[in-house]
Amino acid sequence: MAAQETPQIYLVTPPEFELSSFPARLDDVLDAHDVACVRLALASRDEDRIARASDAVREVCHAADVALVIEAHVGLVERLGLDGVHLTDGARSVRKTRSALGGDAIVGAYCGASRHDGMTAGESGADYVSFGPVTASGLGDGTVAEDDLFAWWSEMIELPVVAEGGLDADSIRRLAPVTDFFAIGDEIWGHDDAAAALTTLKAAMT
Repeated sequence: MAAQETPQIYLVTPPEFELSSFPARLDDVLDAHDVACVRLALASRDEDRIARASDAVREVCHAADVALVIEAHVGLVERLGLDGVHLTDGARSVRKTRSALGGDAIVGAYCGASRHDGMTAGESGADYVSFGPVTASGLGDGTVAEDDLFAWWSEMIELPVVAEGGLDADSIRRLAPVTDFFAIGDEIWGHDDAAAALTTLKAAMT
């Protein structure tokens, strides 16, 4: 099944942010753009810190009717009232996570550049797989997910696919016909006006 004509936006939070200012920045972006999902992707392992950040971001997301998933912390999904989890270990824990969270939760799997991991994650119950980085980036082990992986996936596999890591206007233009979502984070949060930065990237999709 070919990817839809215009991919959807999947926002990824910075690994660290100020609770006093980031929720308002996120709200500005959600107000200006249609966003399918937000991923809370904090580097912190401190559960209190994660919980406070989650509360602030969840309030903004749910007010905008946008799903919020958390990266890796499966055990916090239900406790924090989140919509699901983004797993970072390929297909390894998808089946166990789906069993733990039930059928209604969003379970996504980052599979680097591995077609095999992506297919296994789908067979194990993932709602989407993400591949990346699409250009040189610190995501995963740095192995670039080539354009032909997305082209093959969109042709052969019905499960939605996400492109992430090192996105720029050129890579978005190339991948727009063969991906369902672009996971965008650092690409916009480093700008003073994140909503405007996203407008620029979205222009490359059409």
